[in-house]
Amino acid sequence: MDGPSAKIRLDKWLWQARFFKTRTLAAKEVSAGHVRVNGTRASKPAQAVGPEDVLTFAQGARVRVVRIAELGTRRGPAPEAQALYEDLTDPEPKDAVPPAPKYEGKGRPTKRDRRKLDLNGPGALD
Repeated sequence: MDGPSAKIRLDKWLWQARFFKTRTLAAKEVSAGHVRVNGTRASKPAQAVGPEDVLTFAQGARVRVVRIAELGTRRGPAPEAQALYEDLTDPEPKDAVPPAPKYEGKGRPTKRDRRKLDLNGPGALD
């Protein structure tokens, strides 16, 4: 697909760029009105998009903003998919997501340990 007038279906591009696992999921998100193309809500999965269009959509807990750089010919590996767009999303601060609790290898606290926690915890008697 060459030339400035080259276009591709929105749901197909989102799937090829690996933002959605299946093309059906991409189509459902577009149909539900969760995707914007150049600031305008897209209502049809068959809407044509091309290079330089800006897409805004939710992905997990983040809102992604991407500019289409190229139109793909297939759903390839991740490095190939990442070459299809320019990510305009603000980088997520590292302290925004708390780290997962670590396993200390001790198992369940004993009754004695729980009493110590209760005495030192909030609401403990002074």
